[in-house]
Amino acid sequence: MSDRTMARQVLLFIWFLSLSSALGQVSYSIPEEMSKGSLVGNIAQDLGLDLKRLKSGKARIYTGDSAEYIELNKERGVLLIKERIDREALCGQTTPCALHLQIILENPIEFYSVTVEVTDINDHSPSFERDEIRFRISESAVTGAVFVLERAMDLDVGINGLQTYSLKPTDNFSLKLQSQADGSKLVEMVLQKPLDREKQEHLSLVLTAIDGGDPQLSGTAQIHVTVLDANDNAPVFTHKIYKASIKENALKGTVVTTVSASDVDEGSNGKIKFSIANTLDEVSKLFEINETNGVMRVTGNIDYEKARHYQIHVQASDDGGLTDSCKIDVDVIDINDNKPLINIMSKLTTLSENSNPETVVTVINVQDPDAGENGKIYCSINENIPFTLTTTNNNFFSLVTDGDLDRERESEYNISVTCSDEGVPSLSSSVTLSLQISDVNDNAPVFEKSSYEASVQENNTPGLSIFTVRARDADFNQNARVSYILEDSSVNGVPVSSLVSVSADSGVIHAVRSFDYEQIKDFQFRVKAQDGGSPPLSSNVSVKIIIQDQNDNAPQVLYPVQSAASVVAEIVPRSADVGYLVTKVVAVDVDSGQNAWLSYKLHKATDRALFEVGLQNGEIRTVRQVTDKDAVKQRLTVVVEDNGQPSRSATVNVNVAVADSFPEVLSEFTDFTHDKEYNDNLTFYLVLALAVVSFLFIVSIIAILSVKCYRWRRERMFYKSGANLPVIPYYPPLYADVGGTGTLQHVYNYEVCRTTDSRKSDLKYVRPCSESIISLDTSGTHTLTHAQREILNIEDSDKQKPPSGDWRFTQNQRPGPSGAAATPEVAVGTGPWPNPPTEAEQLQALMAAANEVSEATNTLAPGTMGLSTRYSPQFTLQHVPDYRQNVYIPGSTATLTSNQQQPQQALPPPQVAAAAQPEPPKAAQTPASKKKSTKKEKK
Repeated sequence: MSDRTMARQVLLFIWFLSLSSALGQVSYSIPEEMSKGSLVGNIAQDLGLDLKRLKSGKARIYTGDSAEYIELNKERGVLLIKERIDREALCGQTTPCALHLQIILENPIEFYSVTVEVTDINDHSPSFERDEIRFRISESAVTGAVFVLERAMDLDVGINGLQTYSLKPTDNFSLKLQSQADGSKLVEMVLQKPLDREKQEHLSLVLTAIDGGDPQLSGTAQIHVTVLDANDNAPVFTHKIYKASIKENALKGTVVTTVSASDVDEGSNGKIKFSIANTLDEVSKLFEINETNGVMRVTGNIDYEKARHYQIHVQASDDGGLTDSCKIDVDVIDINDNKPLINIMSKLTTLSENSNPETVVTVINVQDPDAGENGKIYCSINENIPFTLTTTNNNFFSLVTDGDLDRERESEYNISVTCSDEGVPSLSSSVTLSLQISDVNDNAPVFEKSSYEASVQENNTPGLSIFTVRARDADFNQNARVSYILEDSSVNGVPVSSLVSVSADSGVIHAVRSFDYEQIKDFQFRVKAQDGGSPPLSSNVSVKIIIQDQNDNAPQVLYPVQSAASVVAEIVPRSADVGYLVTKVVAVDVDSGQNAWLSYKLHKATDRALFEVGLQNGEIRTVRQVTDKDAVKQRLTVVVEDNGQPSRSATVNVNVAVADSFPEVLSEFTDFTHDKEYNDNLTFYLVLALAVVSFLFIVSIIAILSVKCYRWRRERMFYKSGANLPVIPYYPPLYADVGGTGTLQHVYNYEVCRTTDSRKSDLKYVRPCSESIISLDTSGTHTLTHAQREILNIEDSDKQKPPSGDWRFTQNQRPGPSGAAATPEVAVGTGPWPNPPTEAEQLQALMAAANEVSEATNTLAPGTMGLSTRYSPQFTLQHVPDYRQNVYIPGSTATLTSNQQQPQQALPPPQVAAAAQPEPPKAAQTPASKKKSTKKEKK
C-alpha cells in the first residue's frame, strides 16, 4: 500500500471519528483492508458511558449471523478491528457497504445500535474475463457497423471502479461507450473505415479498461479481427430489449423468455446463432439460451435475497460474422420462503414480583430476508399474562412487564414469543422464555374462617387442647411461616392469658385453667397470625369459647325456706277438697339445659295417701278428701332431682297443719321440737307476721287502757293526798337508749322535789344530772328549806358514785311497746327481773311522778299526757320509766340491777346520745318469745 493511500485512509478515519451519536445510535466509517487491532472508535465516549458501566453491564457486541469483524475492548471502551475487512467480499457491488451491530448491556438491559461503514480503496484493477477477443468481419461490412466488445470488471466501486475504455489503434475502428441504467457502460466497436481483406486479412487491436483511482489502474484485452469475404446483411433482433420475470426458487429448465432475430442473407450467411454475452457475473451460471431457437431457461438457483434483477445480453450472429445484440431484463419475484429468525439478545431468568411496570425482561432481534409483505414481521406473546412486546428499533423487540406480578397467583411464566411475516402463506417462528417470579412478603396470613367458635366442658383439666386455629400465607419460604400470638384482652377484668393460651407454631388453643360454667358461660378473645417476613404482616381473628355445662350443682330450694330457729307450717282446712293446693316447692338449679330440668318426688310423708307432688311443677296437692281422723301435724319430705347424668338432688321438709283455726295450729306447733334438718320456709314467716300483727294490736289496746287507768288513779291520788305524807325527793333515771332506737332525740336527767300539796307549793327546783340511781331519804318527813336542800344536794353530789352500767336500760327491759321487741344484741327474756316493790314504795314513787305530771299538765296542750315541756313533744306514755327499776329501797343497802353480767359503763353525754337518732328495724318476735311474754302477763 503506497504512502498516498495510507494518508488518504488517515484523513478518512479522522472524518469518521467526527461523526456523533444520536438517540442511541453511533455511526463510524473506516476504509477496508485495515489491519487487525486497528481503532474503529471510542464507543464509550461517543455513547456517554462509563467504563465501569461497560464492565458491570457485561457489554458485548451482537452481530446476528454475520461474521464478527469488530470487537469491543471493555478496558478502554473502544471498538477494534477483529478480522481484516474486504469490502468486495463483504458487499460486492452494493454501496454503501456497512456493518450493523448492537452493543448490549445488562442490569438494566440496554442496547445501542452501531453502524460501521466500510469504504472502498483502489485495490483492484479492471480486468477482462478473456484476454483475447476474436471477430470475423466481412470485408463488405458497411461503415458504422457495430461490434459489441466484452466489458471489463472492476471489483472496486465508486471512483475506484471502472471509469472508461480506450481502443488502439483507431485506423479502422473507433470505440463507442453507452451508459446503462444500472450505471454500467456498454462497450461497442464501430467500423469507421471499410475493410479490405485483400489489403489486411488480420487486424490486432488493444482494448484498455481504466478505473478512477489514484493512482489509476487498468486492464487490457487483445482484439483479433479476421476479415472475411462479403456478407452483406447482419442478423437483426426483433426487440432490442426484452422484459421477463421469474419467481425465485424456480425449477431448473423453467423458461424465462424467447428472443428472435432475422437475417435476409441466404445460405450459411443467413443462419443465426444465439449466445449470452454476459461474462462477468453469474448470469451464465443461472441462465442458458438455445443457440438455435433463442429460448432462455433457468439453469441455477434463483434467490431473490441474493439478486433481485438480472440484465442478460444476447448476441445473434450469422456464419458470415455479422452480429446483432439485445438485452433481456429479468426481474426476480420474491416468494415467502424464509421464516423469521428470532435471536435472543438478552434475557432475565428471575424477576421479583414487586418489579415496576415496564421492566425489561428480554430483548430479541427478528430477521426476515424476504422483501415487501413477505418481509414484514409482527410478533406476539400468549394472552392473559402481565407482559407485552414493544418495538424499540427496527426488528428489535423488548419484552416488558405490563401489569402487577403476583407470585402467589403465578410463580412461573412460560412466555411463548411468536413472530410471523405477512406473506401468503404466512411463515412464523416461535421461542419459549421461562421466567421465575421471586417472592416478596406482600400477603398477610389469612385464617381459614372469619371467626371461630368452639366449646369445652366445664371442670376441664388445665392444659386441655380445645381446638386449633389455622392461617395460611400465600407467600413462600420464610415469608409464609406463620406464628400465632394471643392478643392482650380481659374477660370480666381477668386477663385472657390466664384463661387460654395459643401455641405459636401450631395454633392449638389450650385451656390454662379449669372453667366453671356458673361463673363464666362464654368469652371471646382475638388471635393474631404473623408471618416471618420483613417487615412482618399479620391478621387477627375473633375466637369465641363456649363453656358447656356439667351437672356439678345440686338443685337449691327457694321455697319453703328451711330454718333451724323456727317452724313454718302450711295450713290445710279440713274442708279441703281433692286437688287442694297446699303449697308449691320452688327450686332452681344453676346448671343449664337438661341439667337444670327439675323433677319433684314425694320421698317420705306422715300420710302418703293424703298428698302428692307434681312431677314437673312441685305443687303439693291433696289426693283425697281431708277427714277428722287425719293428724293435725303432717311432715312431707320432697326430693328435688335434676335431669343430669349423673343426677343430683336436694330434699326439703314441708310441715303441713290440718286445721281450721289458727289457735289450733299454734297449740299444736308450740311444743314442736325443732329439728336441725328442717329449714325455715316462707309459710312460717307468713304465719309469724300474722301473729306479730295480732300481738301488736292487742298490746296497743292494753297500752291505751293502761294510760287511761293510770291517769285516772293519778288524779284521784292528787286530791286524796294529805299533809302527813313526807316529801319524797324523786330522781328520774337517766333513760339511756342502749340500742339507739328510742324516740327521744336527747338524753335528759331530771331531779324533782315537790310537797305533797302540789297545787299550793311555792318551791320548784329542777336541774339536770347524770345520776342513774334514785335515792329515797326516809328521814325527810318534813318540808325542807331551800338552804337545807342545797346542802343536801352538795353532800349527795360529793358522795355520789359513778353511774353503773347495770342500770342502763336495754330495749328488752323497757316497759311498754318500745321494749317489747328484742334487739339483735340481746335475746328475748334474758337477764334477771327485779323483785316487785312493796305497796309503800309504789305509793311514794307514784306521788313523786304525780307532782311532775301535775305541773306539766298546766303547760302542755291536750294529747301530751301532761308531761313537762322539758320532754320532747314526741315523748309518749311508753317513755315513762318503769318504777320497778332503778330504785333504792329505803333503809336497805340492796341495789336492784337488771343485768348482773353486764359491766358498768359510764353513760354518754347528752351530745353523744343525741347523735343516735336513726332507729333500726325491730326484729320479729318468735313464738318462743311470745310464749314467755304470755307467761309474764299471767304472773
